[in-house]
Amino acid sequence: MAEHITVGEAPSGIRVVTERMPEVRSVTLGCYVAVGGRDEPGELAGASHFLEHLLFKGTAARSAREIAEAVDARGGEMNAFTAREHTAFYTRLPASHLRFAVELLADVVTEPAFRPSEIDSERHVILEELLLSEDEPDERAHELCMEALFPDHPLGREVLGTEDTVEAMTREQIAGFHRGHYGPANLVVAAAGDVHHDAVVDAVVDHFSSVEATADRPPRTMPTAPAALLAVLRRGTEQAHLAMGWRAFDHHDPDRYALAVINQVLGAGMSSRLFQEIRERRGLAYCVYSYTALYSDAGALLVYAGTAPTRLDEVRTLIAAEVERLVGDGVTDHELAVAKGYLQGSTILGLEDSGSRMARLGSNLMARGEVTPVDEHLLRIEAVTAADVARVVRRVLAGPATTAAVGPVDERDLA
Repeated sequence: MAEHITVGEAPSGIRVVTERMPEVRSVTLGCYVAVGGRDEPGELAGASHFLEHLLFKGTAARSAREIAEAVDARGGEMNAFTAREHTAFYTRLPASHLRFAVELLADVVTEPAFRPSEIDSERHVILEELLLSEDEPDERAHELCMEALFPDHPLGREVLGTEDTVEAMTREQIAGFHRGHYGPANLVVAAAGDVHHDAVVDAVVDHFSSVEATADRPPRTMPTAPAALLAVLRRGTEQAHLAMGWRAFDHHDPDRYALAVINQVLGAGMSSRLFQEIRERRGLAYCVYSYTALYSDAGALLVYAGTAPTRLDEVRTLIAAEVERLVGDGVTDHELAVAKGYLQGSTILGLEDSGSRMARLGSNLMARGEVTPVDEHLLRIEAVTAADVARVVRRVLAGPATTAAVGPVDERDLA
Protein backbone atom coordinates (compact mmCIF):
# COMPACT_ATOMS: atom_id res chain seq x y z
CA MET A 1 0.00 0.00 0.00
CA ALA A 2 1.62 3.23 -1.17
CA GLU A 3 2.12 5.78 1.60
CA HIS A 4 3.70 9.21 1.50
CA ILE A 5 4.54 9.74 5.17
CA THR A 6 7.28 12.08 6.37
CA VAL A 7 8.36 12.50 10.00
CA GLY A 8 10.52 15.42 11.06
CA GLU A 9 11.04 18.13 13.61
CA ALA A 10 10.73 21.88 13.53
CA PRO A 11 13.69 23.89 14.89
CA SER A 12 11.70 24.54 18.08
CA GLY A 13 11.57 20.81 18.83
CA ILE A 14 7.95 20.27 17.85
CA ARG A 15 7.63 16.95 16.02
CA VAL A 16 5.85 17.16 12.66
CA VAL A 17 4.42 14.20 10.75
CA THR A 18 2.57 14.43 7.43
CA GLU A 19 0.99 12.15 4.88
CA ARG A 20 0.46 13.40 1.35
CA MET A 21 -2.87 12.34 -0.19
CA PRO A 22 -2.90 14.00 -3.64
CA GLU A 23 -6.24 12.39 -4.46
CA VAL A 24 -8.12 14.50 -1.88
CA ARG A 25 -8.71 18.25 -1.72
CA SER A 26 -8.82 18.60 2.05
CA VAL A 27 -6.31 18.71 4.86
CA THR A 28 -6.85 17.58 8.42
CA LEU A 29 -4.41 19.16 10.84
CA GLY A 30 -4.02 18.09 14.44
CA CYS A 31 -1.96 19.19 17.41
CA TYR A 32 -1.41 16.41 19.95
CA VAL A 33 -0.28 17.29 23.47
CA ALA A 34 1.48 14.53 25.45
CA VAL A 35 -0.46 15.27 28.62
CA GLY A 36 -3.81 13.77 29.57
CA GLY A 37 -6.00 12.80 32.48
CA ARG A 38 -3.43 10.58 34.17
CA ASP A 39 -0.83 13.37 34.26
CA GLU A 40 -2.70 15.67 36.65
CA PRO A 41 -2.16 15.93 40.40
CA GLY A 42 -5.21 14.86 42.36
CA GLU A 43 -6.30 18.41 43.16
CA LEU A 44 -6.24 19.26 39.44
CA ALA A 45 -8.09 16.17 38.23
CA GLY A 46 -9.87 17.24 35.05
CA ALA A 47 -7.42 20.06 34.17
CA SER A 48 -6.62 18.64 30.71
CA HIS A 49 -10.31 18.34 29.90
CA PHE A 50 -10.92 21.84 31.26
CA LEU A 51 -8.21 23.11 28.90
CA GLU A 52 -9.80 21.23 25.99
CA HIS A 53 -12.89 23.40 26.55
CA LEU A 54 -11.14 26.66 27.38
CA LEU A 55 -8.80 26.76 24.41
CA PHE A 56 -11.82 27.24 22.15
CA LYS A 57 -13.16 30.10 24.29
CA GLY A 58 -10.78 32.64 22.84
CA THR A 59 -7.20 33.80 22.47
CA ALA A 60 -5.51 37.16 22.85
CA ALA A 61 -6.31 37.84 19.18
CA ARG A 62 -9.68 36.08 18.71
CA SER A 63 -12.92 35.61 20.57
CA ALA A 64 -14.67 32.24 20.64
CA ARG A 65 -17.14 33.51 18.05
CA GLU A 66 -14.35 34.71 15.77
CA ILE A 67 -12.68 31.28 15.95
CA ALA A 68 -15.95 29.57 15.03
CA GLU A 69 -16.71 32.02 12.22
CA ALA A 70 -13.20 31.71 10.76
CA VAL A 71 -13.62 27.93 10.45
CA ASP A 72 -17.21 28.12 9.19
CA ALA A 73 -16.31 30.72 6.57
CA ARG A 74 -13.94 28.18 5.00
CA GLY A 75 -16.38 25.28 5.15
CA GLY A 76 -14.34 23.49 7.80
CA GLU A 77 -14.73 21.93 11.21
CA MET A 78 -12.75 22.08 14.43
CA ASN A 79 -12.84 19.92 17.53
CA ALA A 80 -10.82 18.38 20.34
CA PHE A 81 -10.77 15.46 22.77
CA THR A 82 -9.07 14.46 26.00
CA ALA A 83 -7.70 10.99 26.69
CA ARG A 84 -5.85 9.52 29.63
CA GLU A 85 -2.41 10.11 28.09
CA HIS A 86 -2.86 12.94 25.62
CA THR A 87 -5.09 15.78 24.48
CA ALA A 88 -5.73 16.58 20.83
CA PHE A 89 -7.00 19.61 18.91
CA TYR A 90 -7.74 19.34 15.20
CA THR A 91 -9.33 21.06 12.24
CA ARG A 92 -10.31 19.94 8.74
CA LEU A 93 -10.35 22.48 5.92
CA PRO A 94 -9.88 22.70 2.15
CA ALA A 95 -6.19 22.13 1.41
CA SER A 96 -5.81 25.67 0.05
CA HIS A 97 -6.23 26.92 3.64
CA LEU A 98 -3.28 24.97 5.11
CA ARG A 99 -1.37 27.99 6.41
CA PHE A 100 -4.50 29.42 7.95
CA ALA A 101 -5.19 26.05 9.62
CA VAL A 102 -1.71 26.00 11.19
CA GLU A 103 -1.98 29.64 12.25
CA LEU A 104 -5.41 29.11 13.85
CA LEU A 105 -4.42 25.90 15.62
CA ALA A 106 -1.23 27.52 16.93
CA ASP A 107 -3.21 30.50 18.22
CA VAL A 108 -5.75 28.28 19.97
CA VAL A 109 -3.24 25.85 21.50
CA THR A 110 -0.51 28.29 22.53
CA GLU A 111 -2.21 31.65 23.17
CA PRO A 112 -5.39 31.04 25.20
CA ALA A 113 -6.74 34.17 26.87
CA PHE A 114 -8.14 32.49 29.99
CA ARG A 115 -10.63 35.29 30.55
CA PRO A 116 -12.18 34.84 34.02
CA SER A 117 -15.75 35.15 32.76
CA GLU A 118 -15.15 32.46 30.14
CA ILE A 119 -13.54 30.15 32.69
CA ASP A 120 -16.57 30.47 34.93
CA SER A 121 -19.06 29.88 32.12
CA GLU A 122 -17.15 26.84 30.87
CA ARG A 123 -16.86 25.53 34.41
CA HIS A 124 -20.65 25.30 34.47
CA VAL A 125 -20.66 23.53 31.10
CA ILE A 126 -18.25 20.89 32.43
CA LEU A 127 -20.28 20.45 35.60
CA GLU A 128 -23.30 19.78 33.39
CA GLU A 129 -21.20 17.28 31.44
CA LEU A 130 -20.34 15.52 34.68
CA LEU A 131 -24.03 15.34 35.59
CA LEU A 132 -24.78 13.94 32.15
CA SER A 133 -22.16 11.22 32.59
CA GLU A 134 -23.79 10.23 35.88
CA ASP A 135 -27.07 9.76 33.99
CA GLU A 136 -25.45 7.28 31.59
CA PRO A 137 -25.17 4.06 33.62
CA ASP A 138 -23.46 2.10 30.85
CA GLU A 139 -20.61 4.63 30.76
CA ARG A 140 -20.51 4.66 34.54
CA ALA A 141 -20.00 0.87 34.51
CA HIS A 142 -16.90 1.27 32.34
CA GLU A 143 -15.53 3.96 34.64
CA LEU A 144 -16.26 1.90 37.73
CA CYS A 145 -14.42 -1.07 36.24
CA MET A 146 -11.36 1.06 35.42
CA GLU A 147 -11.39 2.48 38.95
CA ALA A 148 -11.37 -1.06 40.33
CA LEU A 149 -8.73 -2.32 37.89
CA PHE A 150 -6.35 0.53 38.78
CA PRO A 151 -7.27 1.51 42.35
CA ASP A 152 -5.78 4.73 43.71
CA HIS A 153 -4.04 5.38 40.39
CA PRO A 154 -4.66 8.11 37.80
CA LEU A 155 -5.39 5.50 35.09
CA GLY A 156 -8.46 4.55 37.05
CA ARG A 157 -9.65 8.15 37.21
CA GLU A 158 -12.25 9.66 34.89
CA VAL A 159 -10.70 12.31 32.62
CA LEU A 160 -13.55 14.76 33.32
CA GLY A 161 -12.41 15.15 36.90
CA THR A 162 -14.90 15.48 39.75
CA GLU A 163 -17.39 18.15 40.75
CA ASP A 164 -15.11 19.13 43.63
CA THR A 165 -11.95 19.55 41.53
CA VAL A 166 -13.73 21.35 38.69
CA GLU A 167 -15.44 23.71 41.13
CA ALA A 168 -12.20 24.48 42.96
CA MET A 169 -9.83 24.95 40.01
CA THR A 170 -8.62 28.55 39.76
CA ARG A 171 -7.53 30.53 36.73
CA GLU A 172 -3.96 30.56 38.03
CA GLN A 173 -3.91 26.76 38.39
CA ILE A 174 -5.32 26.18 34.91
CA ALA A 175 -2.97 28.69 33.29
CA GLY A 176 -0.05 27.21 35.22
CA PHE A 177 -0.88 23.69 34.04
CA HIS A 178 -1.01 24.96 30.46
CA ARG A 179 2.23 26.90 30.81
CA GLY A 180 4.00 23.94 32.41
CA HIS A 181 3.04 21.29 29.86
CA TYR A 182 2.03 22.82 26.50
CA GLY A 183 5.56 23.25 25.17
CA PRO A 184 7.54 21.97 22.15
CA ALA A 185 8.75 18.75 23.77
CA ASN A 186 5.15 17.71 24.33
CA LEU A 187 3.69 18.72 20.97
CA VAL A 188 3.14 16.72 17.79
CA VAL A 189 1.67 18.43 14.73
CA ALA A 190 0.14 15.92 12.31
CA ALA A 191 -1.33 16.66 8.88
CA ALA A 192 -2.89 14.46 6.21
CA GLY A 193 -4.34 15.45 2.86
CA ASP A 194 -3.18 17.42 -0.14
CA VAL A 195 -0.12 18.77 1.69
CA HIS A 196 3.66 18.89 1.36
CA HIS A 197 5.76 18.21 4.45
CA ASP A 198 8.06 21.21 3.99
CA ALA A 199 5.08 23.56 3.72
CA VAL A 200 3.68 22.25 7.01
CA VAL A 201 7.05 22.60 8.75
CA ASP A 202 7.44 26.16 7.43
CA ALA A 203 4.00 27.08 8.74
CA VAL A 204 4.75 25.49 12.13
CA VAL A 205 8.00 27.48 12.35
CA ASP A 206 6.13 30.70 11.57
CA HIS A 207 3.12 30.25 13.82
CA PHE A 208 4.30 28.14 16.78
CA SER A 209 7.27 30.43 17.41
CA SER A 210 5.85 31.82 20.66
CA VAL A 211 5.74 28.42 22.41
CA GLU A 212 7.98 28.42 25.46
CA ALA A 213 10.54 25.62 25.65
CA THR A 214 10.14 25.14 29.40
CA ALA A 215 7.25 22.69 29.39
CA ASP A 216 7.79 19.14 30.58
CA ARG A 217 5.84 15.92 30.91
CA PRO A 218 4.88 14.93 34.45
CA PRO A 219 6.57 11.70 35.58
CA ARG A 220 4.30 8.67 35.29
CA THR A 221 4.23 5.85 37.81
CA MET A 222 3.20 2.34 36.82
CA PRO A 223 0.15 0.96 38.65
CA THR A 224 1.29 -1.58 41.24
CA ALA A 225 -1.63 -1.99 43.67
CA PRO A 226 -3.61 -5.17 43.03
CA ALA A 227 -6.91 -4.78 41.23
CA ALA A 228 -10.11 -4.92 43.24
CA LEU A 229 -12.34 -7.84 42.30
CA LEU A 230 -15.76 -6.24 42.75
CA ALA A 231 -17.32 -2.78 42.53
CA VAL A 232 -21.07 -2.13 42.58
CA LEU A 233 -22.98 1.14 42.25
CA ARG A 234 -26.65 0.79 43.09
CA ARG A 235 -28.91 2.78 40.75
CA GLY A 236 -32.64 2.61 40.02
CA THR A 237 -32.20 1.75 36.34
CA GLU A 238 -34.23 -0.61 34.17
CA GLN A 239 -31.14 -2.56 33.15
CA ALA A 240 -28.15 -3.82 35.05
CA HIS A 241 -24.90 -2.69 33.41
CA LEU A 242 -22.03 -5.13 33.77
CA ALA A 243 -18.34 -4.53 33.01
CA MET A 244 -15.67 -7.18 33.53
CA GLY A 245 -11.99 -6.41 33.13
CA TRP A 246 -8.54 -7.98 33.15
CA ARG A 247 -5.23 -6.16 33.32
CA ALA A 248 -3.16 -6.41 30.16
CA PHE A 249 0.13 -4.87 28.99
CA ASP A 250 1.29 -1.57 27.54
CA HIS A 251 0.94 -0.30 23.97
CA HIS A 252 4.62 -0.98 23.19
CA ASP A 253 4.26 -4.72 23.74
CA PRO A 254 4.58 -6.82 20.56
CA ASP A 255 1.80 -9.06 21.91
CA ARG A 256 -0.67 -6.23 21.21
CA TYR A 257 -1.42 -7.77 17.80
CA ALA A 258 -2.37 -11.12 19.31
CA LEU A 259 -4.45 -9.28 21.92
CA ALA A 260 -6.34 -7.51 19.12
CA VAL A 261 -7.16 -10.91 17.63
CA ILE A 262 -8.30 -12.21 21.02
CA ASN A 263 -10.52 -9.18 21.51
CA GLN A 264 -12.06 -9.67 18.07
CA VAL A 265 -12.81 -13.34 18.73
CA LEU A 266 -14.17 -12.69 22.20
CA GLY A 267 -16.51 -9.75 21.72
CA ALA A 268 -15.49 -7.03 19.27
CA GLY A 269 -17.53 -8.11 16.25
CA MET A 270 -20.90 -9.48 15.24
CA SER A 271 -19.39 -12.94 14.72
CA SER A 272 -17.65 -12.87 18.12
CA ARG A 273 -18.36 -15.48 20.75
CA LEU A 274 -20.06 -13.14 23.20
CA PHE A 275 -22.28 -11.50 20.58
CA GLN A 276 -23.34 -14.83 19.12
CA GLU A 277 -23.90 -16.58 22.46
CA ILE A 278 -25.41 -13.82 24.60
CA ARG A 279 -27.32 -11.76 22.05
CA GLU A 280 -28.02 -13.96 19.03
CA ARG A 281 -28.50 -17.38 20.62
CA ARG A 282 -29.98 -16.50 24.01
CA GLY A 283 -31.35 -12.97 23.55
CA LEU A 284 -30.04 -11.86 26.94
CA ALA A 285 -28.67 -8.47 25.89
CA TYR A 286 -29.08 -5.88 23.18
CA CYS A 287 -25.55 -4.58 23.74
CA VAL A 288 -22.58 -6.83 24.50
CA TYR A 289 -19.00 -6.30 23.38
CA SER A 290 -15.33 -6.28 24.39
CA TYR A 291 -12.50 -3.80 23.82
CA THR A 292 -8.91 -3.08 24.80
CA ALA A 293 -7.34 0.00 26.42
CA LEU A 294 -3.54 0.12 26.19
CA TYR A 295 -1.33 2.82 27.71
CA SER A 296 2.37 3.60 28.07
CA ASP A 297 2.90 1.27 31.04
CA ALA A 298 -0.33 -0.70 31.52
CA GLY A 299 -3.43 -1.90 29.76
CA ALA A 300 -6.75 -3.68 30.07
CA LEU A 301 -9.21 -5.91 28.25
CA LEU A 302 -12.83 -5.19 29.15
CA VAL A 303 -16.22 -6.74 28.42
CA TYR A 304 -19.54 -4.90 28.71
CA ALA A 305 -23.14 -6.16 28.70
CA GLY A 306 -26.44 -4.51 29.58
CA THR A 307 -29.22 -6.88 30.65
CA ALA A 308 -32.29 -7.26 32.85
CA PRO A 309 -31.31 -7.36 36.54
CA THR A 310 -32.79 -10.85 36.90
CA ARG A 311 -30.46 -12.11 34.16
CA LEU A 312 -27.29 -10.44 35.38
CA ASP A 313 -25.86 -13.54 37.03
CA GLU A 314 -26.58 -15.64 33.94
CA VAL A 315 -24.84 -13.14 31.66
CA ARG A 316 -21.86 -12.92 33.98
CA THR A 317 -21.62 -16.71 34.08
CA LEU A 318 -21.73 -16.92 30.29
CA ILE A 319 -18.97 -14.32 29.91
CA ALA A 320 -16.81 -16.20 32.42
CA ALA A 321 -17.48 -19.46 30.59
CA GLU A 322 -16.39 -18.02 27.22
CA VAL A 323 -13.24 -16.62 28.78
CA GLU A 324 -12.53 -19.97 30.43
CA ARG A 325 -13.03 -21.71 27.07
CA LEU A 326 -10.57 -19.30 25.46
CA VAL A 327 -8.00 -20.01 28.16
CA GLY A 328 -8.51 -23.76 27.95
CA ASP A 329 -9.01 -24.34 24.22
CA GLY A 330 -7.68 -21.26 22.42
CA VAL A 331 -9.24 -20.27 19.09
CA THR A 332 -10.10 -22.31 16.04
CA ASP A 333 -8.36 -21.82 12.71
CA HIS A 334 -11.61 -20.40 11.32
CA GLU A 335 -11.97 -17.87 14.17
CA LEU A 336 -8.34 -16.84 13.72
CA ALA A 337 -8.84 -16.26 9.98
CA VAL A 338 -12.05 -14.27 10.47
CA ALA A 339 -10.54 -12.09 13.20
CA LYS A 340 -7.39 -11.32 11.21
CA GLY A 341 -9.44 -10.59 8.10
CA TYR A 342 -11.59 -8.13 10.02
CA LEU A 343 -8.63 -6.34 11.60
CA GLN A 344 -6.85 -6.02 8.27
CA GLY A 345 -9.94 -4.93 6.35
CA SER A 346 -11.08 -2.42 8.94
CA THR A 347 -7.57 -0.91 8.99
CA ILE A 348 -7.74 -0.30 5.25
CA LEU A 349 -11.32 1.02 5.33
CA GLY A 350 -10.37 3.36 8.18
CA LEU A 351 -7.86 5.17 5.98
CA GLU A 352 -10.25 6.53 3.38
CA ASP A 353 -10.28 10.15 4.56
CA SER A 354 -7.73 12.68 5.72
CA GLY A 355 -9.15 12.79 9.25
CA SER A 356 -8.60 9.12 10.01
CA ARG A 357 -5.12 9.21 8.49
CA MET A 358 -4.15 12.27 10.53
CA ALA A 359 -5.40 10.56 13.70
CA ARG A 360 -3.28 7.48 12.95
CA LEU A 361 -0.18 9.63 12.41
CA GLY A 362 -0.66 11.73 15.52
CA SER A 363 -1.59 8.92 17.89
CA ASN A 364 1.21 6.62 16.66
CA LEU A 365 3.92 9.26 16.93
CA MET A 366 2.61 10.45 20.29
CA ALA A 367 2.34 6.98 21.81
CA ARG A 368 5.35 5.13 20.42
CA GLY A 369 7.56 7.77 18.83
CA GLU A 370 7.13 6.29 15.35
CA VAL A 371 4.47 5.65 12.72
CA THR A 372 4.07 2.00 11.79
CA PRO A 373 3.57 1.73 8.01
CA VAL A 374 0.18 0.27 7.09
CA ASP A 375 1.73 -2.64 5.19
CA GLU A 376 3.86 -3.53 8.21
CA HIS A 377 0.82 -3.27 10.49
CA LEU A 378 -1.12 -5.63 8.22
CA LEU A 379 1.78 -8.10 8.12
CA ARG A 380 2.01 -8.12 11.91
CA ILE A 381 -1.68 -8.99 12.13
CA GLU A 382 -1.26 -11.72 9.52
CA ALA A 383 1.71 -13.15 11.45
CA VAL A 384 -0.37 -13.87 14.58
CA THR A 385 -0.68 -17.62 15.08
CA ALA A 386 -2.97 -19.77 17.18
CA ALA A 387 0.00 -20.42 19.46
CA ASP A 388 0.48 -16.67 19.93
CA VAL A 389 -3.18 -16.30 20.82
CA ALA A 390 -3.02 -19.16 23.35
CA ARG A 391 0.06 -17.66 24.99
CA VAL A 392 -1.40 -14.15 25.26
CA VAL A 393 -4.77 -15.49 26.45
CA ARG A 394 -2.97 -17.16 29.34
CA ARG A 395 -0.98 -13.99 29.94
CA VAL A 396 -4.07 -11.75 30.20
CA LEU A 397 -7.17 -13.81 30.94
CA ALA A 398 -5.96 -16.65 33.16
CA GLY A 399 -6.40 -14.64 36.36
CA PRO A 400 -9.61 -13.55 38.09
CA ALA A 401 -11.70 -10.81 36.51
CA THR A 402 -12.56 -7.47 38.02
CA THR A 403 -16.35 -7.16 37.98
CA ALA A 404 -18.23 -3.85 38.10
CA ALA A 405 -21.98 -3.35 37.94
CA VAL A 406 -24.33 -0.37 37.91
CA GLY A 407 -28.06 -0.80 38.44
CA PRO A 408 -30.61 -2.25 40.87
CA VAL A 409 -28.11 -4.80 42.23
CA ASP A 410 -26.12 -5.33 45.40
CA GLU A 411 -22.67 -6.73 46.01
CA ARG A 412 -24.18 -9.94 47.32
CA ASP A 413 -25.77 -10.48 43.91
CA LEU A 414 -22.28 -10.71 42.38
CA ALA A 415 -20.13 -11.91 45.25
